Parts: sequence; C-alpha cells; structure tokens
Amino acid sequence: MQIQYLLELSGTGFFAISGAIAANQKSKPDWFGVTFIGFITSIGGGSIRDILLGSYPLSWVADEKRIYVIIAGIVFASLFFGILQRLRKTLFIFDSLGIAMFTILGTEKAMAYHVAPFIAAIMGMFSAIMGGVMRDVLTNEIPVIFRKEIYASACLAGAIVYLSLDALNLHRNICLVFSVMVIFVIRVVAVKYKLSLPQFKREKVNNSEISE
Repeated sequence: MQIQYLLELSGTGFFAISGAIAANQKSKPDWFGVTFIGFITSIGGGSIRDILLGSYPLSWVADEKRIYVIIAGIVFASLFFGILQRLRKTLFIFDSLGIAMFTILGTEKAMAYHVAPFIAAIMGMFSAIMGGVMRDVLTNEIPVIFRKEIYASACLAGAIVYLSLDALNLHRNICLVFSVMVIFVIRVVAVKYKLSLPQFKREKVNNSEISE
C-alpha cells in the first residue's frame, strides 16, 4: 500500500505543477485562478472515476494530504516558473509521469470494485486523462486527446499490461512499476518520433449532394 500511496501523491503533485503552468501560459490569472486550474488538473480524473464507481467520499475529500500536495505543487510552480518555462522537456516528463501513475492506480481502484477487467482499464484511463481534458477546456485549448499524438491510448495500453501482469500473480509492486514505465516509455517514444494512431477519415459531402 505504501508504494501506491506515494505514487498517487507524486502524480497529484505533478499534475498540479502542469496545471498551474498551463493556466499561467494561457493568460495572467491571479493565485486563485491558477490554484483552481491546478486542483482541477490534479483531482478531475480521479473524481470522475470515483463518481462512476460509486466510491464516496471522493479520494481528495477523504484524504486532506492530497490537498497539501496540490498546494505544494502550485507553490513550487510559482517559485521555479522561469526555470520550468525554459525546461519544456521537464514539463513533459511531469505530465507523462502523472498520467502513468494515475492510470495504474485508477485501474487498481476499479478492480477493487469488482468491475470487468476492460472496464477497470477504462477507469484507469479516465483517472489519468480527464483532469487534463478539463484543464484544456477551462484554458480554451483543444483537449490533448483530440490532437495528433498518442496519449489516452498509451494509458489504455499500460492498464492492459497491468491487468495482464496481475493475472499472472506477479508481485503487486512489480505490476505497478512496470506498467507505469510502459506508459511513460510509449508516451516519450511517440512524442520523440511523432508517432500517432491512424487518422479517422470521413468523406466531405457537398451541399449540392445534400440538397438532392
């Protein structure tokens, strides 16, 4: 349980940092605005997962340490904002680690509610990406899942890897760490080599054809 809790707190902090920086890059909000976006980025996905699973109270309501970690992440982003702005790769690493950790932990929590394995994988994916989706919407950006890059699919792949390893009765810590690394590596390789899934194409319909 200890490694899971540490990973979850770390992921919460990473998301808070990325959310605070994304908010400040889009506009010049005050501390409340940045803090709000940081909170949404950190707890949005987990909250949606818990609501869908019927898990109450929500994780951040039950454990106030998560709130302290979010605040610490936002303060950290403020103190080192100039450095973080110049270190784009660092921000990318924060985001990649965050989604990897939240995916696996979300999958594991869903499994505790005895849902079907693939549903558990989807819940894990929701845990990882929905906070970022809400962040993008609030900052008037196109959500990352709609861009040409491997993001949600990497989370889903990592969740499936976790479920496969767990089915083999491997030690829980091995399943956690290995699956987190799978997501992280897929994300890094995809961005480095500009890999993406096949584009969904549809034929354009002319107005004349519609009138006919």
